[in-house]
Amino acid sequence: MASAASAPPTPNNLKRIVAASLIGTTIEWYDFFLYGSAAALVFNKLFFPDSDPLVGTLLSFLTYAVGFAARPLGALVFGHYGDRLGRKKLLVLSLLLMGGATFAIGLLPTHATIGTAAPVLLTVLRLVQGFALGGEWGGAVLLVSEHGDARRRGFWASWPQTGAPAGQLLATGVLSLLTALLSDAAFTSWGWRIPFLLSGVLVIVGLWIRLSVDESPVFKQALAQAEARSAARDATAEKLPLVAVLRHHWRDVLVAMGARMAENISYYVITAFILVYATTSAGVSKQTALNAVLIASAVHFAVIPAWGALSDRIGRRPVYLMGAVGVGLWMFPFFALIDTGGFGSLLLAVTVGLVLHGAMYAPQAAFFSEMFATRMRYSGASIGAQFASVAAGAPAPLIATALLSDYGSSTPIALYVIAAAVLTVIAVAAAKETRHRDLADVDAAEATPTASTPHDARAL
Repeated sequence: MASAASAPPTPNNLKRIVAASLIGTTIEWYDFFLYGSAAALVFNKLFFPDSDPLVGTLLSFLTYAVGFAARPLGALVFGHYGDRLGRKKLLVLSLLLMGGATFAIGLLPTHATIGTAAPVLLTVLRLVQGFALGGEWGGAVLLVSEHGDARRRGFWASWPQTGAPAGQLLATGVLSLLTALLSDAAFTSWGWRIPFLLSGVLVIVGLWIRLSVDESPVFKQALAQAEARSAARDATAEKLPLVAVLRHHWRDVLVAMGARMAENISYYVITAFILVYATTSAGVSKQTALNAVLIASAVHFAVIPAWGALSDRIGRRPVYLMGAVGVGLWMFPFFALIDTGGFGSLLLAVTVGLVLHGAMYAPQAAFFSEMFATRMRYSGASIGAQFASVAAGAPAPLIATALLSDYGSSTPIALYVIAAAVLTVIAVAAAKETRHRDLADVDAAEATPTASTPHDARAL
């Protein structure tokens, strides 16, 4: 039975909370993906000019991967304080950090101006971006998950997930517009800075909306209960959410990490590496590749809530498994279609890939949220998601580019994604179904564990 704390809010209040999470995550992902697109298109020339083109691209993607390395640290720090202080405060901080770093990249001198200091500063700012994003995702999806009810949690929690394709859509759209209006020389000289500087305006809008929402009632209740318990006994575990996560939820963390492998790797191969592969191996123009990603991202945005709603009807695991198996099966047709060099084939390849990716990404927010108790949920969900990104999304474009350089073929890249899909299928198949869990009931079970009661039984 659901408790009062988990009763659904009014429709208008829930929509405002969803809007605040969606707009904030859209801005954060815009900033993050903008860097990835720029790394594929111009950073190799501006910050690594002494390398040959493909090696320069590898070095550019290496700084791209550095941002992922900072995400686990962001998950630890933001998760710890988010579980102690609340989701809202940390979400405001993450938005400020991400927006400030992105704006600073737009002002950064290039290698031609300050030499090797340019790529060093670029790397530092990328680290700040990664740190902020490591804390953003968990807070945004939890804010929605904890305000909603179990019956439609998959649908509502999937909306912050649409911030990723919305950010990709916005970043790719701005870049596509600039490459269409400017010559290659003008875009490389100064045009690439414009989308980074626009981040300053977007952050102001995001802060205004994000500051208007309330903290989740589930968190408020869990905080009050923790304070009451701390008066009666030692509360070391309450003060250290990371310790509690590793003690009570280590299996769930491993499941989340495994579930992220195919989702994360496939996404960055489909949206970031494709800009390299399509232009260098398939003879597709930069503008054509950007347009394909742009249209496919719009479809991706539209299908994520539909997949989320389906997970409310048939479960998180079946939908997630459909996406993982589908992405694995699609990889060889994906590259075969791109190799034709036609825009229609390219668009079909990317669109189908992102639709299948959405089947994993949509239920992920509710799935991960339902695994953990409230006072360790920010830490648990963030750690599981962001630690996996170091092994998954971070090196994905780098590995794919290296495989293309070494073998001159897409086959090893397809096998790389298929291997990730197999890992994800194993992880999700081993997980418990969570769609009927009430978040407050999970808290009650965690508060009264017994030595003979396994975690999975207590969490149901």
